[in-house]
Amino acid sequence: MDLFGTYMLNLSRVVLIALAIAILVRCLRSMLREHYDPEVWGYIRVGKEKLPIKHWENIIGRSKAADIRIDDTGVRRVHAVLVRDDKGAWRIQDVFGRGKLWVNRGYVCSASAELRDGDVINLNGVCMRLQDLPLEKREDLEKKRIGVGKNLSPALTLFELTVFQLFLLLQHALSAKPNALPMIALGFGTLIVLEWSCYNAMRIIGRLGYEVETLAFFLSTIGMSVAASSTPNDLYKQVLLLIASVALFLFHGWWLRDLRRSARMRIPVALFALLLLAVNVGFSEAVLGAKNWLEIGGYSFQPSELVKVAFVYVGSSTLDRLYRSRNLISFIAFSAICVVALALIGDFGTALVFFVTFLTISYMRSGSIGTVLLAISAAGLAGFLAVSVKPYIAQRFSSWGHVWEDVYDKGYQQTRAMSAAASGGLIGKGAGSGWLKGIFAANTDMVFAMTCEELGLILALCMVFAVLLLAFFAVRSARQGRSAFYAIAACATMSMMLVQMGLNIFGSLDILPFTGVTFPFVSRGGSSLLASWMMMAYLKGADNRREASFAVRPVNKLRSAQPPAKVNQHNEGAKKA
Repeated sequence: MDLFGTYMLNLSRVVLIALAIAILVRCLRSMLREHYDPEVWGYIRVGKEKLPIKHWENIIGRSKAADIRIDDTGVRRVHAVLVRDDKGAWRIQDVFGRGKLWVNRGYVCSASAELRDGDVINLNGVCMRLQDLPLEKREDLEKKRIGVGKNLSPALTLFELTVFQLFLLLQHALSAKPNALPMIALGFGTLIVLEWSCYNAMRIIGRLGYEVETLAFFLSTIGMSVAASSTPNDLYKQVLLLIASVALFLFHGWWLRDLRRSARMRIPVALFALLLLAVNVGFSEAVLGAKNWLEIGGYSFQPSELVKVAFVYVGSSTLDRLYRSRNLISFIAFSAICVVALALIGDFGTALVFFVTFLTISYMRSGSIGTVLLAISAAGLAGFLAVSVKPYIAQRFSSWGHVWEDVYDKGYQQTRAMSAAASGGLIGKGAGSGWLKGIFAANTDMVFAMTCEELGLILALCMVFAVLLLAFFAVRSARQGRSAFYAIAACATMSMMLVQMGLNIFGSLDILPFTGVTFPFVSRGGSSLLASWMMMAYLKGADNRREASFAVRPVNKLRSAQPPAKVNQHNEGAKKA
């Protein structure tokens, strides 16, 4: 490399760090510091008291945790669930079906009853009236709320990401072989076209928030750099899979906006996931002790990555189904089958990811610490049996913390990973200039160390911070969530990604046993990329900022989506009540 090339490399390394920090700071300010005004979808009138309805799914009861609290001894702690769909129609249901719910003097048993403006709800003798919010009033409230991107332009953040990608491409141009450069340029060019096309598509459908997608593209950019460094000749596969991933993200987001449809498809999705695992157990071949890859037509993929999307989908539930014990029991059975199947194929790292996600979903659905502790105890016993039965797993545990004692056998990968990460320093050697890429699984299981070597510790930590930022955003959105389905799905998604990230980083650095799981968006591999992008739709659905979520129609489309007015057949009964 000549003097000019060295100068450009040094300049690009500093600029990359500055741009990464700027992108993350702008996303942080927009996602976590923006003011949230409470949403009001209607009111419940109890005597002279007027209680606001702030969610799509609301618990009505005496409990302090209830969304609509009725402090009367005749009302149970959790009595009924009031649900609104995206077209504005309301329904109410007795949670446990104990026969203490009437609508306009009509008895409501286990099924739900439709509600309209002015209808009277009777909870065991306590009467209240629904006051729906007129469409004109709803539009006025939407316009008064502080919108996303009012202070920070998402287009400017995306422009910074584009410049980041161009400088990263410059580093590869200085280190790559001439015959590989066209494919590398195609990969980064595809990223730029995709992110701006997705941005414009969101604007067309009236979505203003773009921080979730920006962070996903930021991580995918580092993943593209990893692929360009390690396997530049196969980069066209990564390009095609990236296009498919973004397309599936948009499709999944559109699918999730209909909560009723999502609830109906939970069983078919669960059966499809179990079928994938059954095929994996029966027909895959073992690679280094694990049978987690299937090959079809010359292309290999990991079914367990796609099952992750289905696992979150099946585990999430709308509030009107959340308290039915048979639904929780069926999810526990589904989770057990998934974990056992993963244990049979030897993919214990992914099994651990599924188990932690199961704990998150179980706690959010039941609120019982005892249930979680019981599950952890059972998992500890199962883990002990697995270590006893599977010798290669016991070997990984025996080498944990002792990798430097056998650098040519048990500690071969981790010692190389730590040496490469240390050699990169704070700003790295430059994209494509590292040597760790030649070690087996460097671009998947040890991708954090590879990033440290080539792009530097600071940029690798920015990569970690991007995932943490998405996790904090999921928790914050869940607190204000319109639906339990979106809240559970978002938190389950980020718990899954956090565990994956932790196992990937700490395993390669010998802080935890080496389990061989991927880093979301960054590790090379189509299955992991597809799953990561599809699960971003859960996070996007939980975003409750104005004009940001997939789940809420834009204000200018609310009127066209409003269901036609119907004559309330129960008005006379309501007046008498």
